[in-house]
Amino acid sequence: MLNRMIRRQDRERKGTTLADLIALHGAGEPRPVLPRGGYTGNVVAYRCIRMIAEAAASVPLIVKEEGAQLTESPILSLLHRPNPDQTGTQLLEEVYGFLQTHGNAYVERLDDEGAAKALFLLHPGDVTLHDGVYRHRTKTGERAFHPRLTGDMPLLHLSLWHPHGNGQGHAPLKTAGPAMSIHDAACTWNRTLLDNAARPSGALIHRGTEAGQHLTPEQFDRLRAELDAGFAGAMAAGRPLLLDGGLDWRPMGMTPAEMDFQNLKNSAARDIALAFGVPPMLLGIPGDNTYSNYGQANLAFWRQTIVPLVRKVAEQLGIWLDPSAMCRVEPDLSAVEALAPERASRLDRIAAAEFLTDAEKRVAFGFPAEPEGGLR
Repeated sequence: MLNRMIRRQDRERKGTTLADLIALHGAGEPRPVLPRGGYTGNVVAYRCIRMIAEAAASVPLIVKEEGAQLTESPILSLLHRPNPDQTGTQLLEEVYGFLQTHGNAYVERLDDEGAAKALFLLHPGDVTLHDGVYRHRTKTGERAFHPRLTGDMPLLHLSLWHPHGNGQGHAPLKTAGPAMSIHDAACTWNRTLLDNAARPSGALIHRGTEAGQHLTPEQFDRLRAELDAGFAGAMAAGRPLLLDGGLDWRPMGMTPAEMDFQNLKNSAARDIALAFGVPPMLLGIPGDNTYSNYGQANLAFWRQTIVPLVRKVAEQLGIWLDPSAMCRVEPDLSAVEALAPERASRLDRIAAAEFLTDAEKRVAFGFPAEPEGGLR
């Protein structure tokens, strides 16, 4: 049974051309990015995910062989232009975005005559993992990837660690869910307050000529309709209210606990940012900012959130694209402008170190120990 499955997979692989595989992925018809309510409906979560995906995708990836950086390599070309519809930056931006929203990202390698020719991103919602077999739902059916049978699987599974995920990752968006619910409720409260004349409501009190006299149902309905038509909504804010027939308006203010609702909203926003690893200062959220200035917050964002994520993805891409481990894929952090102050501070410390020789300082700076020609 096992041998028959392997032979069938070999026949399918040999009978499928690269053009057929590209057509299967819908080349020329890129699929829209994940439309999730938490991503599209919450401004804090949306901004956090966009910041992480765009910042991480902006870090260039380089290929090294035996410590030397390569300027030309099939892996490098594939990373720069993975498929006819996307650049490397666009594909990686979706990879980092899916990791934040789903906790998983799946990249398929399309081979032609034993060489990788294209990379495509599969939607995490279309891929399931059961008993070690990945199944991908398509418009025409279902495909299966058997890593235990084929060995070198043309599917790379990137994930964020989950202690009980059974191979699946955990999304920061899910952790931020409770805080997002509080933040959304606060926004709904503010919107409702705006719709109700942009101020706390009050009470219309009927003072009849006789004790116990009340408005008739017809009078009550007419009064309600007139108030909704003429005095509700932001455009009617501040419009004077004309009353007759024994009606008296009594305004109602908000209690200190209700006034603290805005602080609750800001607190929920900080919790959302914390789940994604984005300093609240970068999002303009008021409150107990940990960092003394924007520069420190931005440096912490890159060092604690972006750099570890990029290194994780680059390392897994390198091992997957070159199982022989002859080449390594690494992020080029020297090209990241946000880390320039940190690099300058390190170079200043090296230059001022009196216990280092000039040759050791040159090596630390990335230059040969001795100048060319032996001139100092």
